[in-house]
Amino acid sequence: MKIIAITAAALSLVAAATPVAASAQAGWRPIAQRQAVLDRRIDQGIRSGRLNRPEARRIQTELRQLDRLEAQYRRSNGLSAGERRDLDRRYDALAARVRYEKNDRQNDRRYR
Repeated sequence: MKIIAITAAALSLVAAATPVAASAQAGWRPIAQRQAVLDRRIDQGIRSGRLNRPEARRIQTELRQLDRLEAQYRRSNGLSAGERRDLDRRYDALAARVRYEKNDRQNDRRYR
């Protein structure tokens, strides 16, 4: 019983601190985190068969291009607000593409 009470107290402290941390960054997720999430989604799509190899290769190429663009932006005095917005827009578009490709049922035998 004590363990449950301690766990609940710890979770409530974390929950109380989360909005403060989230509002500090105004909902912006670090680029490295976005890259990792997209990479995991691509790998999961390949393993589940929802992404075929050519689709996955194209998406991974775009992800590498975004990584190079970010490095180029960072070399020129760090990321400006405009560059960060540009990267966010590009990551959003790539995430939408991954979502579309995983759900296009191209590899689903029931729809052939």
